[in-house]
Amino acid sequence: MDGVLWNAWVWLDGRFGRGSVFLKGGAVERISPPGQMMEYGAIDCSGYHVFPGFTDAHVHLREPGFSEKETIGSGTAAAARGGFSAVCAMPNLDPVPDGPESLEVELALIREEARVRVLPFGALTRGQKGKELADLAGMAPFVAGFSDDGFGVQDAGMMREAMEEAARLQKVVAAHCEDSRYPAQDPQSEWRQLARDLELAAKTKVKYHACHLSCAQSVALMREAGRAGADATCETAPHYLLLDAGQVRDEGRFRMNPPIRAREDREALLEGLSDGTVGLVATDHAPHTEKEKAGGFHSAKNGVVGLETAFSLLYLHLVKPGLLPLARLVDAMSGAPNRRFGIPDGLAAGLPASLSVWDLAAEGPVDASLFLSRGRSTPFEGWQARGRCLMTLAQGRVAFREGI
Repeated sequence: MDGVLWNAWVWLDGRFGRGSVFLKGGAVERISPPGQMMEYGAIDCSGYHVFPGFTDAHVHLREPGFSEKETIGSGTAAAARGGFSAVCAMPNLDPVPDGPESLEVELALIREEARVRVLPFGALTRGQKGKELADLAGMAPFVAGFSDDGFGVQDAGMMREAMEEAARLQKVVAAHCEDSRYPAQDPQSEWRQLARDLELAAKTKVKYHACHLSCAQSVALMREAGRAGADATCETAPHYLLLDAGQVRDEGRFRMNPPIRAREDREALLEGLSDGTVGLVATDHAPHTEKEKAGGFHSAKNGVVGLETAFSLLYLHLVKPGLLPLARLVDAMSGAPNRRFGIPDGLAAGLPASLSVWDLAAEGPVDASLFLSRGRSTPFEGWQARGRCLMTLAQGRVAFREGI
């Protein structure tokens, strides 16, 4: 794309300043104060805000194998509408990407369909069964890291072997922490396996990342690991920051794993996000068919969607009331995931443009019927949200544009 985003509020160095973003050949040529008059062909962004493109380090795009739930095309369209210019896709697929051949099936679809940058995760173990190490070396050049997301690796010896190989390859292990000896409703199912993993990570020197943390004990463990200097990061999701168990209804749209927990867990996660213990916000976007989410809570499959609502919900319900600084939210949704997974910033001179333009004054209710994702199951149906994404650029290409 060539052009100018004229007279916007541009996010640079942790704050907004007036500026125009000059684009040439899909790259950011420069960011400079706007001139006296708008240049010919420029896009008038007066009153709008330009953010670095967000990165979601935890999504389920469902292809190959489950295109009735989502496709790479529909999932990345939803991502772009939510201001995301990059996503990291989990390996709960068919075939499971556990070696170069099966990974290539997914990579081919990404090359054909993706509207934003997609970095897949390779599986840690063959078929995500936790019994035999996947071909990590064969996948390493093409993946963000390795994960058996959806399944906690139950055998400590298997996890240590996977960590040792990932450390040798200098790749991230992104762990779904779930100890099967405890029911998912018990926070011990999460934090006990997290404690084991952090101990193993310290021994193996692997780059460790804990997925979708949901309880206060996990935040305490991550804070302790940070003080000890561990190379360990973690994420939580908007539904754990905005909901607690008292708000859960007997409906499939409230069913996810880990589950929504107590109010004190939500408060601990927000405190951890505020002080940087919880470094990343990721949606765990997990679409299902309408039939799979119909009926009551207990009959539904785990998973909700979140790409199209994440920023606007957190902006209204956390930033606007003063519960979370905007700079902290932007880092959690852009800077921190980019640093962890080696993704270049897209709002800097000389780099392919990855950014999003927002009308932060726009406010309205969440309406799942309007989603670009094939998934419609959100616990935030009817909630007020603030901020409308008008345009997303991903690696210099227009991935989404509406209303500007």
